[in-house]
Amino acid sequence: MEAKQNNWHSELKKNTKALAVWTFLWVFTLAFVAFGPKFIWNENKIITIVMIIINTLVGVGMIWINRKHLNSQDPLQRKISMDAMAITLGITLIVGISYSMLDITNLISFNAEISHLVFVMGITYLIAMLIGNARYK
Repeated sequence: MEAKQNNWHSELKKNTKALAVWTFLWVFTLAFVAFGPKFIWNENKIITIVMIIINTLVGVGMIWINRKHLNSQDPLQRKISMDAMAITLGITLIVGISYSMLDITNLISFNAEISHLVFVMGITYLIAMLIGNARYK
């Protein structure tokens, strides 16, 4: 029984590290897409398109490894993660549409940017995970 527990724990650690690597790679390629055209390859559209494709493929890999990571969690960890994701999806959808409507109707003096929504998503997920973990301790 203990060997099975140790095997599960090492698999979870391996998947957590893999998720961290894929997330870093995705952020890294995203930075290249965001800053490369201006600072590295002088607005070359072909290089930009290739980098966007690479970023998208790395993003797909990150999603795949995230699913693998979720499947390696124990049922309680999985429940906490899925609850946090559900809350994050709902809040992001509602805040995102409301934020877009504020921009479309010119009730805010700046453009609604996707980066603002990504920030809301990240903070929401972090808070939901912290609350979920605290609730089940």
